[in-house]
Amino acid sequence: MDVKALVQQMTLEEKAGLCSGLDFWHTKPVERLNIPATMVSDGPHGLRKQDDKADHLGVNESIKAVCFPAACATAASFDRDLIKTMGEAIGDSCQHEGLSVVLGPAVNIKRSPLCGRNFEYFSEDPYLAGQMAAAYINGVQSRNVGTSIKHFAANSQEHRRMSSSADVDERTLREIYFPAFETAVRESKPWTVMCSYNRINGVFASENRWLLTDVLRGEWGFDGYVMSDWGAAADRVKGLEAGLDLEMPSSHGLNDRLIVKAVQEGKLPEAVLDQACERILNIVYRFEENARPDTPWDKEAQHALSARIEEECIVLLKNEGNVLPLDRKASVAFIGEFAEKPRYQGGGSSHINSFRTTSALEAAQGLNVTYAQGFSASSDEVTDEQLNEAVAAARNAQAAVVFAGLPDRYESEGYDRSHMKMPAGQNRLIEAVAAANPNTVVVLHNGAPVEMPWISKVRGVVEAYLGGQAVGEAVVRVLFGDVNPSGHLAETFPLRLEDNPSYLFYGGEGNRTEYREGVFVGYRYYDKKDMPVLFPFGHGLSYTTFELSDLTLSAGQISDTDTLTARVTVKNTGSRPGKAAVQLYVRDVKSTQIRPVRELKGFEKKLLAPGESSEVSFTLDKRSFACWNDQLHCWWAESGEYMIDIGFSSRDIVLSAPVQVQSTDTLPRHYDMNTIFMDIADDPHALSLVQAFFDRGRSVLGGDAEEHGEAASEAITDEMNSAMMNYMPLRGLLSFGEGKITQEDFDALLKKMNQE
Repeated sequence: MDVKALVQQMTLEEKAGLCSGLDFWHTKPVERLNIPATMVSDGPHGLRKQDDKADHLGVNESIKAVCFPAACATAASFDRDLIKTMGEAIGDSCQHEGLSVVLGPAVNIKRSPLCGRNFEYFSEDPYLAGQMAAAYINGVQSRNVGTSIKHFAANSQEHRRMSSSADVDERTLREIYFPAFETAVRESKPWTVMCSYNRINGVFASENRWLLTDVLRGEWGFDGYVMSDWGAAADRVKGLEAGLDLEMPSSHGLNDRLIVKAVQEGKLPEAVLDQACERILNIVYRFEENARPDTPWDKEAQHALSARIEEECIVLLKNEGNVLPLDRKASVAFIGEFAEKPRYQGGGSSHINSFRTTSALEAAQGLNVTYAQGFSASSDEVTDEQLNEAVAAARNAQAAVVFAGLPDRYESEGYDRSHMKMPAGQNRLIEAVAAANPNTVVVLHNGAPVEMPWISKVRGVVEAYLGGQAVGEAVVRVLFGDVNPSGHLAETFPLRLEDNPSYLFYGGEGNRTEYREGVFVGYRYYDKKDMPVLFPFGHGLSYTTFELSDLTLSAGQISDTDTLTARVTVKNTGSRPGKAAVQLYVRDVKSTQIRPVRELKGFEKKLLAPGESSEVSFTLDKRSFACWNDQLHCWWAESGEYMIDIGFSSRDIVLSAPVQVQSTDTLPRHYDMNTIFMDIADDPHALSLVQAFFDRGRSVLGGDAEEHGEAASEAITDEMNSAMMNYMPLRGLLSFGEGKITQEDFDALLKKMNQE
């Protein structure tokens, strides 16, 4: 299809109309030119196809579909291939239903456990989020269905989400909030990008040319169309100029008329409108020319796939005394309403109308399992009757499993949590059950971290997250050892909310939210402060054990233009087959910039039989070592020593190896009369020019202890003398140079130092 020629045949009104939705879910057709409408649908962990009278937030019912595990769970798999497989399944269902674009993945960074939409997001870590997003996009788009990576950008809270400004410095944006989008755009080329509701440093994302054009298109090479989040378009003409191609949903002609008027009055070049139309039509026809409505959609097969995916996502947080796996012949009490009615997804625009669900109680049929409701999700309290029934069931069983977590109303799109606690009644229930049965295990159904005041009283904790419609099957298989858990946390579980780095600033003041913690998000903060946490980033236990050995690097010294290969051997040293998630972190040993202790830059998951070994290989490039430098306005890998840390979490580092990195970038230097000596010392050229003057200054300041006596040596220690000279500005040469340097000499010296 010659899209450019087609756009030239369109009237101004038709062009403007193409840039907004027909209704909630369709792009506009142009019947005169046989341009079809195409349909988009919410996701990203399933298909939420609604009719034309839909509401976006899920009040109206959507078609029956398959609900896969939410992103909070799938990120914990640390498995790119698994996420790609899920994407392929969703792509097939889209083709079957004639949907051109699925609205996902959502890759916003988990800045705080309070964000009501955290269950839709992958991680607090930008590298992991980017890898998961790229894998998902590759899967969906392999079926010739588009994705819409969202919400671009810095959309890490629901509170005032349509008006608040995320005030973030560029380094933090570049290092934390942009990379997941950048990785996905560069590596997987999503068909569309969805801009967020919020402002960024005072400018709405929908009107932010730097964001949507300079960075997204100019730097990263995005070539699809940008759509608004539903209702995110503020000033439509400004948005079009900035790079917002498609407004969703329909504005009922209002914004279309504004676009036409702006072009007619010469305030908007028609070429800008043409370009937006071309971008939209390129995607419309990319799908239309590859539509396969005969694609089968086997929901039962996808239900089984959903269970298999969740099995890989479940994180075994605690397993004291190897209480798990449970003996299949043992008497076990399942306690808690979530055992019978699991909470397996979040509320809002991603809510799937599942064609069926499998609870743990249903999946445990045939086993020696009894059930007590324990609590109702509709109440934060438990009744005495519920508590007594649960305690009795626990006492009469060899093990007790409490299915607990967060009710629907605790976390949802549209609003944030106010605390990190589970309902008080559930905590009370867990305490009572643990007192009645020493072999108590808690299974959690939640989309974000929770406080666990009972953690020392239970022997096992299983994090199921929001595990999709087949979560019950997966959990039972893990509990009874049919599946060896292999999930690892994609976020830190702090001991309490107050420990979170954004705690003082989250939510902001009025319509302004300052990201004052900067790059210290999640484990980057906790590890830098060496702060105790409940469970660290990357943590996850197994029913077997693994050993790491033989870490080797391809070189001991590299330039920042080179790549480095790290190899390590992982061995299953236990008695069960299992999957090891080997994690690679990079640590700058001595940086002049304030940096995290270590940052995730690689991971691989390996299935190993008992006694089996396998080599894992990682390739690192400049970005693996670099941070954003505001002076250079680019990524900068500072010269010096870095450590390659290999382990099983950010705090379980098993092996380390050093590498020297030589930067090819030179930081700009400028010296003036207020530059201090220690900032000159690492520049050989400048140092050679001033060394004699500073040596004289040191003599004048410190003198000779033997000459001035013992009292003088006590008053001016070597440490004090050294510090005073390090902090001495160049202008001190005038004061302490004993008249041997004039202002003219000083000016000439500065010229030489600056090589003018």
